[in-house]
Amino acid sequence: PGLRMPSQETPPMSQKFRTALACAATAALTGSLLAAGSAPAGAAPAAGADRIRADFNGDGYGDLAIAAPTAKVSGKSGAGYVAVVYGTASGLDTAKRTLISQATSGIPGTPESGDYFGDRLTSGDLDDDGYTDLVVGVHSERIGSTDDSGALTVVWGGASGLKKATDITSPLPEHRNELGWSVATGDFDGDGRTDLAAANLASPELNIFKGPLSRTGKAVKRTGIDTYEATGVNTDRIVTGDVNGDAATDLLIMGQEEHGDGYRTRSVLYKGGTTPKPAGKVAGGYAATIADVNKDGYGDIVTGNFMEKSADEPDGGTGGAVTVTYGAAGGLSTRTPARVTQATSGVPGAAEKGDAFGWSLSAGDTNGDGYADIAVGAASETVGSAPRAGTVVVLRGAAGGLTGTGAKAFSQSTSGVPGASESQDFFGGAVQLTDVDGNGRSELVAGAYGENEGAGAVWLFKSTASGITATGSKSFGAGAVGGPSGLAYFGDVLEG
Repeated sequence: PGLRMPSQETPPMSQKFRTALACAATAALTGSLLAAGSAPAGAAPAAGADRIRADFNGDGYGDLAIAAPTAKVSGKSGAGYVAVVYGTASGLDTAKRTLISQATSGIPGTPESGDYFGDRLTSGDLDDDGYTDLVVGVHSERIGSTDDSGALTVVWGGASGLKKATDITSPLPEHRNELGWSVATGDFDGDGRTDLAAANLASPELNIFKGPLSRTGKAVKRTGIDTYEATGVNTDRIVTGDVNGDAATDLLIMGQEEHGDGYRTRSVLYKGGTTPKPAGKVAGGYAATIADVNKDGYGDIVTGNFMEKSADEPDGGTGGAVTVTYGAAGGLSTRTPARVTQATSGVPGAAEKGDAFGWSLSAGDTNGDGYADIAVGAASETVGSAPRAGTVVVLRGAAGGLTGTGAKAFSQSTSGVPGASESQDFFGGAVQLTDVDGNGRSELVAGAYGENEGAGAVWLFKSTASGITATGSKSFGAGAVGGPSGLAYFGDVLEG
């Protein structure tokens, strides 16, 4: 109840709503509502610079993984694949790319209908060799003839990019039910090595695989934390970053908690350490990122709730909302969280029913001033006469925090942007801010999974000293990277 889908007329469903719908069904059976999707691993950019979060070939330029989770592979509908486009001094170069699916040589598994390979992604240097690795949470993968499902596939980075992959084989939870439902990376114990966190729907358990991981598929150890028992919030979506400015990465656990006769979205911060510990609850939602928007040295928690205001979504606002909970040395600041909607002064557009403002989020420094900015997808925004065409709003970080001052909006109707805003494009269904040309500023990538009746496409926007600009923007779809045509939801998930 209360869940709505930006694409009610477009089958198959987008990954976020498919997730939420599956969770609602689970709640009816088990009494615990689970909701979320994949989450990128991203800490706050260092002051004055953007951190390149995914450099799979180690050349100093940010790379981008683009999921096409409903694509047909080897004749199997919904098998899915990931296209990796590598960064250069001129930006992303579609001629420098790798296609990864379970039909690719060196990648475990076999393409099967409904695997949705790629709809859960994260990245990090898991084997400590200096190259970023890509993690695919293949949560729908059935394990042999058992009732278990879910695999964690690590595609290893190297000088020639992403080539071979390994499934994590041990240690694993006793039962797997969509293991990899959410995945994220970070140095959770502060030992200088990258660890992997993964959700498993067989239980409300947060699984942490201690790094470094071996290319044989073995982790040093696995720690399971029952977040529901500890906080009343299930582990459904995992987002990572450094909130308190210490050596250990913190984890934001997003899910739902009981509220009256139903459930509401809720998030809880776990402070990193030898064993991560809960440090307080914050606003719920279905998307989040952690970044230092006020440049005080502490990561701030930005959550997006695209839901409309209703009795069981009390934190939501008409058309969606973004909430900023500020970080501090002790974890969560005592400062009152800030809430931004399209009704906030300076934010382009208007807060209208069903806009889905906050559907997707990403953080990065778009103008090189040292403040993290936030890209917000409003995937169901009506543009002109086109319902659910979608827009992206870039909010600017500043000493006073995140506000609407200086905000910019982009759509396919923006001058200089290729294409045209059409009904059910869902432009902004995914957003990513990352430095792909090495200029110290984050560029914007926006996905529109509904473009061309669900084929999907992505748009690339350059950054300047004034932030993101439509000038020189370009777009491409699956054909530009050698992907198959047809229904694919190309750009439904971005990782970079």
